[in-house]
Amino acid sequence: MRIMMLAQFYPPLIGGEERFARDLSVQLAARGHEVSVITLWQKGLSEFENDEGVRVYRVKGTMQRLESLYSDSARRHTPPFPDPELMGEMRRVITLEQPDIVHAHNWIIHSFLPLKRWSKARLVLSLNDYSLICAKKKLIFADQLCSGPGFLKCLKCGADHYGVAKGIPTVMANWGMGFLEQNMVDMFLPVSNAVAVNNGVVKNNLPYQILTPFISDDTGEETCASDAFLARLPKDDYMLFVGAFGRYKGVDVLLQAHAKLVNPPPLVIIGYQTSEHAVRTTDLPDNVIVLKDVPHHEVMEAWRHCMFGLVPSTWAEPFGIVALEAMIYGRAVIASDIGGLSDIVSHDETGFLVPPGDVEALSLAMQRLVNSPELRNQMGAASRQRVKNFSANAVVPRYEAVYQELAEKYSHQHIVPSQQ
Repeated sequence: MRIMMLAQFYPPLIGGEERFARDLSVQLAARGHEVSVITLWQKGLSEFENDEGVRVYRVKGTMQRLESLYSDSARRHTPPFPDPELMGEMRRVITLEQPDIVHAHNWIIHSFLPLKRWSKARLVLSLNDYSLICAKKKLIFADQLCSGPGFLKCLKCGADHYGVAKGIPTVMANWGMGFLEQNMVDMFLPVSNAVAVNNGVVKNNLPYQILTPFISDDTGEETCASDAFLARLPKDDYMLFVGAFGRYKGVDVLLQAHAKLVNPPPLVIIGYQTSEHAVRTTDLPDNVIVLKDVPHHEVMEAWRHCMFGLVPSTWAEPFGIVALEAMIYGRAVIASDIGGLSDIVSHDETGFLVPPGDVEALSLAMQRLVNSPELRNQMGAASRQRVKNFSANAVVPRYEAVYQELAEKYSHQHIVPSQQ
């Protein structure tokens, strides 16, 4: 089968979504499919490369040329509306690749929608966030969990987040394109029940299957963390949090819960500073260690050596890949009972689910695991077993089945795009 991925970013730019798009593409190529990727060109990268059997086309769009539009010039994302230059580049690559399936991952889909009928490809959209209804993609309003969209509410939120000049057009464009997506996508693939419900996929009776990201089958083998990094970790037992230093990640709640522990082990916080709802990570107690911008392979080594993992998010985390990364190494996880985390952590079996934002409940769960090595080991063994459900061997065939079903259902309509 000929499968084309659309992803606005692709490695070496790294984030959860980028890793997922790349890992899925490589896995599909290894299974014998013809796989190509259209992604945005970034300075210093080649316009075409073969990545372990995946043909990667890095293309340019008009909006990416306008550096002043972006707060991070190294990650000039696609706009929430069709980009004519990007559409032209997509048309060129689609003519070369002639995909049966186009699998989109984010706003880059908006530049494909006008080409869908011409391409004759079936369109699949992974919902990795709440972008179908939320221009900010997080469903956070005024630093709190959003109760749902509203006209004036969304316009104000978009203006506060992006600025009035960019925010209001972004919200309006995202609404319009969201309507088109609901009518043109052949199969939605939300990464969790929460994403399906909060995006309105269930309410609107849209075609969907919940398909999660996955971890590579060789993840958990020996890593190559540097001695310098290992020296920064506590020599004795420690608890571990990995994520953005923002209130929506529950960092402030975690710090308060840790302060309430009796004889607390060190707390290691690994992540990056965010301008959105930031939490101060300086002038903290001596037993709280903050490490910034750590490479992923060294983060994995930190999971290997920790006592247990902490994912105290206060927003509806769409999935929560960090919870899986802790479970790979047989670590119990304490997570908020919200969003996709509820699909990953099994309460009282692989860890604990606690109410989001509840300092007391989080502290009690932490104290319980600190006090009981036996319980940690028991839950860790269950975690190691449960994480197999999220392995590539378990998950990738489910993506193939979706592609196959759509390709067979519409095969009589498939016409190769004109070379003109």
